[in-house]
Amino acid sequence: MVVGFVGIVVPLLPGLPLIWAAVLVWTLETQRQAGWVVLAIATVLALLGVLLRFLLPGRYMARAGVTTSSTVAGAVLGIAGFLVIPVVGVFLGFALGTYLAERIKVGTHATAWPSTKQALKAIALSIGIELLTGLTIVTTWLIGVTTIA
Repeated sequence: MVVGFVGIVVPLLPGLPLIWAAVLVWTLETQRQAGWVVLAIATVLALLGVLLRFLLPGRYMARAGVTTSSTVAGAVLGIAGFLVIPVVGVFLGFALGTYLAERIKVGTHATAWPSTKQALKAIALSIGIELLTGLTIVTTWLIGVTTIA
């Protein structure tokens, strides 16, 4: 589960799927009804978290006027940034890519910077949703562990 939480921040590791898989392994190991209930709840929470993680930040950026092309440019430079400066580079690359795409689109720093800030807030929202979902799954698992013990 700890690796799953690392995966929430480090883009190469699938955070929520790793946390869910840990609950699955525990459930298969215990083979108790409470374990299966915990797994069902964890599955619903994980699916809801993934859905919210992709829907809410996208809406947030669309309302702020950040275009898909700017987001794609941010993602491309984010991947490049990750390769140059592991972990931190993805955030720096995303910010730079989004800013450059917006700057080319609108022409001035004064209008490109607010869009870039909104995109960064959307990424923070995405990470926050995934982190909160992971914590909720772990809390559910802990309740299951204490119930079985």
